Amino acid sequence: MLLLALTMTPLLNAEPASPAAAPAAQPDPASLWDLTLLYADEAAFQAAKAKLVADLPKLKGFEGRLGESAETLFAAMELLTDLQKQIIRLSSYASQASDENTRNAPALERSQELDMLGTEFSRAASFVNPELLAVGEAKLRGFLDATPGLAVYRFPIFDVLRNAPHTLGAEAEAVLSATGMIADTPSSLYGILANADLPWPTIKLADGTEARLDQAGYTRWRAVNNRADRQAVFTAFWGKMRDYERTFGVALFSQVKTDWFNASVRKYPSSLAAALAGNNVPEAVYRTLLAETNANLPTLHRYFRLRGRMLGITDLRYWDIYPAMVKLDKVFPYEQAKQLTIAAVQPLGTDYVAGITKSFAGRYTHVYPRAGKRSGAYMSGSVHDAHPYVLLNYNNDYESVSTTAHEWGHGQHSVLANRSQPAPIAHYSIFTAEIASTLNEALLLEHMLKVAKDDDERLFYLGSALEQLRGTFFRQAMFAEFELRIHEAVEKGDALSGEAFTRLYAEILKRYHGDAQGVLAIDDMVTVEWAYIPHFYRNFYVFQYATSIAASQAFAERIIEQQPGAVDTYLGLLKAGGSDYPYELVKKAGVDLATPEPYRALVKRMNRIMDEIESILAKRQK
Repeated sequence: MLLLALTMTPLLNAEPASPAAAPAAQPDPASLWDLTLLYADEAAFQAAKAKLVADLPKLKGFEGRLGESAETLFAAMELLTDLQKQIIRLSSYASQASDENTRNAPALERSQELDMLGTEFSRAASFVNPELLAVGEAKLRGFLDATPGLAVYRFPIFDVLRNAPHTLGAEAEAVLSATGMIADTPSSLYGILANADLPWPTIKLADGTEARLDQAGYTRWRAVNNRADRQAVFTAFWGKMRDYERTFGVALFSQVKTDWFNASVRKYPSSLAAALAGNNVPEAVYRTLLAETNANLPTLHRYFRLRGRMLGITDLRYWDIYPAMVKLDKVFPYEQAKQLTIAAVQPLGTDYVAGITKSFAGRYTHVYPRAGKRSGAYMSGSVHDAHPYVLLNYNNDYESVSTTAHEWGHGQHSVLANRSQPAPIAHYSIFTAEIASTLNEALLLEHMLKVAKDDDERLFYLGSALEQLRGTFFRQAMFAEFELRIHEAVEKGDALSGEAFTRLYAEILKRYHGDAQGVLAIDDMVTVEWAYIPHFYRNFYVFQYATSIAASQAFAERIIEQQPGAVDTYLGLLKAGGSDYPYELVKKAGVDLATPEPYRALVKRMNRIMDEIESILAKRQK
């Protein structure tokens, strides 16, 4: 729908990343992003906000007039785009300023004000889609054919026509838009509880280290080499999460009910159908992903058995997933991460390399963790006429290097799309976004294997690649299966408490990890893990990680093999932005995600990596 196409691009983020040691009180400005590139100071921000408030009523002047003439329609679309650009810049600035320190109450309030202003924008523009439908396809085609300036709006306008059965009348659309003021309450509750208010535990590790287990601390300490320490980390962290199981349950149940309300009001048969309809993704993509993932669980179980063998553990548990299968005593400072990323993306050509080099040279990255800073990592590239920004929590390890390459893959996607497409069709879907990020990770692996000094280092990088495939394909598909199950439960009228979420999640978690087959034992304490996943507050978001890594592996293989046209085809996909439906864009580039082939190819790649690891291990045993 047009109004959906004119909203902010979601922040493209990974799961919470590891923290480093506490940074200096006065950090190097080069390690902080420079938001003055968006607004010079607070006064400029407030002036821009005041301008938006003053401009919003101008939309009212077009209500009832969209079918008047091609000129009137063009003027309305231009105003709508201008208002969108204003609010996206304001919202990006406010949310990023808040993420620098989530404990900063004024910054949080400013971000919340922009959320409400976004709702006002949606309400003011809510007449557009119903009115375009009333104008009718024939008349709109005439306007588009007669007015060159309207060409950029052809795809969004015809997308409105596609969604006609699910578009309400003007009054109902206005009311539904107004619910946006409260629709993000479950997500906001989760964010504040998980990032700011929950009293996280601190434990003492075997070496005397005091480890504070907030979300970022958990992702750091869960990978320590001492197995007893890992178990202690899991016991303390998940024990605390279990203490708040009821609260997290209320938040997630509210989110799922909100999703179903929005879907049912728009006459969709399910929350899944509604979520996929926005980008016109065939439901076969989701269903095929889950079918292929479950059919290939033996490959995942093979990986777990290999992990246990390499770690020397016969009774593999959930706290044995995260430590590297081969220890690599190597520190990766951030400067090295930038150079490794630049070297890795050389196969994508001089223009791409120049773009990512420029991004690293500017103050577009917030690098290190700080008290109160939002956990995890993300890219914000919604501002069409500004450079993208990236938030990291860099930890001087290889995972942080990979995350840097990942997020700036998103960043260069935004650079290319914003440069190649006008604002109304530059916005791209998450469905294609994760291809850009995971392809960079695949190229990074290829580069690291080339520069590895010995088999130990090679084993480390191969193990890291396996973990990426597990975490991004199998794990995200597992999340997608859970998300589908809880939405289907609500659609049937079932109530879901925290305990009910845990029971549903436990069944899926155990099946994926081969608990019944003795592959990896799942303890009851970790089955509250659903409460840790922020992506469940983004309606059917996570499956796109799994579909995207399947597509990116296919594109990466062609690029690495230097197949003719492979680079141009891939970069063409990035440059296309939102000029067509994302499934169609990927399919035109040669990968059909509604078929089993891309998923089976990824599984074959995972098995090839394990074959290579086992070959190295066999060579050592001779």
